[in-house]
Amino acid sequence: TIKSEKIEHDKNKRQIEYKNAILNVYDIPVFYFPKFFHPDPTVNRQSGFLRPVINKSNVLGSSLTQPYFKVISDNQDYTFTPTWFDKDIISLQNEYRQANENSNFLADFGFVNGYKNNNRSHLFVNYDLDLQLDEFEDSNLFVAVEQVSNDTYLSVFSDHLTISQARPGNLNSLNNKIKLTLGHEDYSLSTGFDSYENLKTSKSSDRYQYILPYYNFDTVLGEKFFDGSISFNSSGSNNLNNTNELKTSITNNVQYSSLDFINKLGIKNQYNFLFKNNNLIGKKSEYKSSPQIELESLFEFNSTLPLINKQTNSNNYLTPKLSLMFNPIGMKDKSSESRSVGVGNIFSTNRLGIGTFEEGKSLTLGIDYRKEKINFNKKLENNEEQLDDINKYFEFKLATVIRDKEERFIPNRSTLHRKNSNIFGSINNNLYDNVKIGYGFALDNDLSTFEYNSIDTTFLFGNFETTFNFLEENGEMGDANVLSSSISYNLDENNFLTFKTRRNRKINLTEYYDLVYEYKNDCLTAG
Repeated sequence: TIKSEKIEHDKNKRQIEYKNAILNVYDIPVFYFPKFFHPDPTVNRQSGFLRPVINKSNVLGSSLTQPYFKVISDNQDYTFTPTWFDKDIISLQNEYRQANENSNFLADFGFVNGYKNNNRSHLFVNYDLDLQLDEFEDSNLFVAVEQVSNDTYLSVFSDHLTISQARPGNLNSLNNKIKLTLGHEDYSLSTGFDSYENLKTSKSSDRYQYILPYYNFDTVLGEKFFDGSISFNSSGSNNLNNTNELKTSITNNVQYSSLDFINKLGIKNQYNFLFKNNNLIGKKSEYKSSPQIELESLFEFNSTLPLINKQTNSNNYLTPKLSLMFNPIGMKDKSSESRSVGVGNIFSTNRLGIGTFEEGKSLTLGIDYRKEKINFNKKLENNEEQLDDINKYFEFKLATVIRDKEERFIPNRSTLHRKNSNIFGSINNNLYDNVKIGYGFALDNDLSTFEYNSIDTTFLFGNFETTFNFLEENGEMGDANVLSSSISYNLDENNFLTFKTRRNRKINLTEYYDLVYEYKNDCLTAG
């Protein structure tokens, strides 16, 4: 907070002016300003000094940063950020922005002098152009340039570089790109070129990767085709890595999805046909030098029976469901990949996320139960009912997968390769204000062994909040046994005290004890 002997609003300058102002942190005075001013809320941008920063680094020593922001025009501005170090090092960072009617341009460039008797520099550029092509609803061209003069420059000076939108997300890799995006009422297309430079390696043959080009195309061929719709997707890339490792791939996907149809018994049904065509060729890579053409297909049939029972203060939902999937062709060996499923994704077509269809035939059976607690309050004005308690519920889910035979190429950790997979389930109780319980489990089909347990509980007692988390994995699903807990106490609306710990019961080790004090308000969190 800032407290002042006198505060005035200058409407002509659009400034708030302070006389004999004192800056308080935690209500303790830490800095005195004889005079102080800042723009009033009606000002969008104004030239002037920005917040200074004092930093300390084991590598670079102490430093002072004082940015200055300059409004050039309505659509242009410039930020100059010098940093002075106590080791005879100076950093000069710059950011220029220009926003035009149909384009945005950002240049982030900097220079460092005196570090290890050498100079360092960088240039990051983003250019975003709306092409405004008449035949397209959206047409956009994006160009990004990332260049540095030294491999370690970004990691050493990461805390002192301008945090702009053009700055690389990964400080160990540079990405230069051109991307074209077109959106038509009948289809969408994105294509472009990418180059990656790995700053962590000095071997030139392993340093660069080029994707020249790539594309992704989506369209709906027919929205009213035999009571359903057909969608088509095609994607491909030409990937050059390690100087002479070349991989070219084109994947085509066709999917027919029927509309939901409900019979006289209230059973809702829906089915899908999926076809995938992979085309691969390579040089000095895992792809063969001669063209490879792979075909995949999947039939999926989904059926549910949604039931509801309405009571005075609750609604009860019971939904038995099944999903039948059949892949007549097969799949590549993915048995060693680490994949897991649960009741949240077991009915998804891509539940394993392995980029290919599951081989063989499978029947997924499940049941969902949900009880929603509702309170209705009458509105006196128009006598309408208003739902007031929509987040109070109890939920139970159960699901399993049955096959006609064991499929050895499906990831073992998922247990979906077995003739009878684990029985997956979850229980969530959120009916009460003071207690929340969540439990997820996977029970072996022998009905005696739990291969997965996850328990999350939260208890609220006045200003106290206690949470317990337990995770256990056994058998094919993993090998873990971890217990963590936390206790929080709210001293008041701004002050919080928390104690956290986690114990790895598999190796009999407590990994940490954390005691945290935090102060929070609308614009500050300190701890």
